[in-house]
Amino acid sequence: MTGPLPVLTGLAPVIASHTRLVVLGSFPGARSLVAQQYYAHPRNHFWPILSALWEIDLRSLTYEARLQEVRDRGLGLWDVYAACRRSGSLDSAIKAAEPNDLPDLLRHAPGLRGIAHNGAESARSMRVTAALGLPVWRLPSTSPANASWSFERKLAAWREAFVAAGVAA
Repeated sequence: MTGPLPVLTGLAPVIASHTRLVVLGSFPGARSLVAQQYYAHPRNHFWPILSALWEIDLRSLTYEARLQEVRDRGLGLWDVYAACRRSGSLDSAIKAAEPNDLPDLLRHAPGLRGIAHNGAESARSMRVTAALGLPVWRLPSTSPANASWSFERKLAAWREAFVAAGVAA
């Protein structure tokens, strides 16, 4: 007989006072938790999408240098869940999720112009983020589990939100 799944704790937010757009994932995958890095799975399209939008090879940079680019360009990273119980990395396996304090985003980022939800599980919190009175986008998940969307189709959707929020040209 196995016991309950352990409680997993998410990553700290990457948000500055000048952040204009926050990308909210659901909860870090297993590789991201081990590495203590957002979007650490090598097949996740997050860093390649940002690289294409900003015309810079982010994957060739150290993680700290990537985060510096993110901050410098007015992007923030966080997740809708602070903690949960989960086996593996799939959003469908998330149990007993504890939400992050999303209503407090504007206090940390007074220059915020929008919120982008990375995938369907994150988008379940759109009612909370929409209450902040900012544009909110539901973007296709960058996860390798979202194989029904091509990279090009994901990139087009992400570009629209990033341009509207002023964090890409």
